[in-house]
Amino acid sequence: MFGQIVIGPPGSGKSTYCYGMYQFMSAIGRKLCIINLDPANDRLPYPDCALDIRDFVTIEEIMEELNLGPNGGLMYALESLDETGINSFIQKVNQLVKEQNYLIFDCPGQVELFTHHNSLYKIFKSLVKADHLRLCVVSLVDSIYLTSPSQYVSILLLSLRSMLQLDLPHVNVISKIDLLRNYGELPFRLDYYTEVQDLAYLSPHLEKESNSILGKNYVRLTELIAELVEDFNLVSFEVLAVENKQSMINILSVIDKANGYSFGSEIGGDSIWSEATRLGGNSEFMEIDIHERWIEHKDEYDAIESKKGETEDKDASLPLNEDEEWELALKDWESKRGGDGTLLR
Repeated sequence: MFGQIVIGPPGSGKSTYCYGMYQFMSAIGRKLCIINLDPANDRLPYPDCALDIRDFVTIEEIMEELNLGPNGGLMYALESLDETGINSFIQKVNQLVKEQNYLIFDCPGQVELFTHHNSLYKIFKSLVKADHLRLCVVSLVDSIYLTSPSQYVSILLLSLRSMLQLDLPHVNVISKIDLLRNYGELPFRLDYYTEVQDLAYLSPHLEKESNSILGKNYVRLTELIAELVEDFNLVSFEVLAVENKQSMINILSVIDKANGYSFGSEIGGDSIWSEATRLGGNSEFMEIDIHERWIEHKDEYDAIESKKGETEDKDASLPLNEDEEWELALKDWESKRGGDGTLLR
């Protein structure tokens, strides 16, 4: 079976993404469940959590018993699961797999867990080996980091390090892209940041951002990090607005190709979606310039999509073919979102 591992720094929108993806997949007929791997997350935004790590260990108990802080308690919690509770955890995941569920793992936000600490790596490698899971890492970063050249380089390094550490198919995602225009003007087009090429053009902006004596050394360090990332040539980004239907269609298409779902035979009730993606049903969105869509002409595109939604409502009483049934299911998902659920910070 297949699944996603959702990671990212605190406030990148991981839990909201999981909830949005749960609603979206449910609308297209794919059977799935969410697994919470954050022992500190006692307020889950999604209504149905099939497996919760807090049933095995809670960070509050560890902090009290071992006199640890929040970060130390979280690290110890995952280490204890890896060492003592992994067999029981694998058995419960195996049961979900036997029930033909697509799995979404909601991970903690502490970056050290997916950059240099081995617990998450060991847990997922054990699951892949035991249950023959085909997993894809979905790494979310907040779009606000694009507004600062130095912070942008830092998320590039974070993304590269997590790709090397977890050693699984990886999709890097810039989340909350619908809010980016509110943060101020970017010095480059949006596709410059998603393609991660020619990073030397950032140098003048780095110097402007850090113009002190100490800052000049900092600029040189940042430039070297950018060169390192570019030499690996592994990092690139997709953009995502959870409340936008076309954006969700695009990101799920990319993820399905990354973990092999698009090419597999285990179809979980979403045969219309699978057939549409195999036939390139998302090509129209892929041809849209992302800078125009989310920055230059965002209002116009929003209005067009809203008008298209109204037209679909008027045609709802007519007989539907398979493609139209798929669109109707996606429209139903969009109406359930209702414009609410701004990504968590």
